[in-house]
Amino acid sequence: MNAGLTVPVLGLEFQNPILLAAGTAAYGRELADVMPLEELGGFVTKAVSLEKRPGAPAPRVADFAGGMINAVGLANPGVDDVLAGDLPWIAANVRRPRVLVNVVGREAGDFGAVVARLDQAAGVEGYELNVSCPNVKQGGLEFGADPVALAEVVRGARAATRKPIVVKLSPTLPQIGEVAKRAVDAGADGITVVNTIPGLVIDVERRRPVLGFGSGGVSGPGLLAVGLLAVRRVRQAVPVPIVGAGGVQCATDVVQYLMAGADLVAVGTAAMADPKLPARLVRDLGRWCDAHGVKRVAELTGTLEWPA
Repeated sequence: MNAGLTVPVLGLEFQNPILLAAGTAAYGRELADVMPLEELGGFVTKAVSLEKRPGAPAPRVADFAGGMINAVGLANPGVDDVLAGDLPWIAANVRRPRVLVNVVGREAGDFGAVVARLDQAAGVEGYELNVSCPNVKQGGLEFGADPVALAEVVRGARAATRKPIVVKLSPTLPQIGEVAKRAVDAGADGITVVNTIPGLVIDVERRRPVLGFGSGGVSGPGLLAVGLLAVRRVRQAVPVPIVGAGGVQCATDVVQYLMAGADLVAVGTAAMADPKLPARLVRDLGRWCDAHGVKRVAELTGTLEWPA
């Protein structure tokens, strides 16, 4: 372990700032044979909801020239099955990487209920609340876009745990810094930005969407610039740790996120295409720091110099 890459945030010590983003790491064991998980700073599990969710109809994922589009529909086996099968594996097999569980819900109270069920389980070190998902009780408006619902979600989760809570925000929020501040005021310990951007890709021969659901979330290289700006805006608004996510493909992308204000950086789509990439990012980041005289990677956070 390179001591210069360690990042102490959220009351935890991450051995480096590289995480696997939610939805790409499954629950860990699915990747254990193809990716050196122990070399990473941590990973965020796929979504966990109160009840089993079958997800969106196939096809759920498609490539296009600008990256990837997906509509998985937050498919997961439900909190009871995750408790019985997935978390025991994490507790027994994951040592150095920090593990955050991604939590989703159909209504505000679901988030706290899931956290309460998970909180005594070994292997869980914190939570990422996906407030980009739709609030069924409010006609499908995402939780993050509704100040009242957002506060209810965060407060409910905060009441259920003393472990760190990170709130994941959508890049479509017009005042993302203000939304981040509301989340922190309600009890969040950190912010993840960004989630995917809504989009549509059409099969012109069939005159139908390429995804079974129709629209989906866009990720990949084009999301880098969006994520960087969101991180900067959130850093200007709140002093808490930030996880930057979106479009990461190489170590200099990671450096950009750190300079913009992130403490940790999550990689998703690129890791699905190349499972060896996350560990390579760790090594390349260390080399970049050595070449630029950076003794501790945490020194890079928030060092972006904005034009006058």
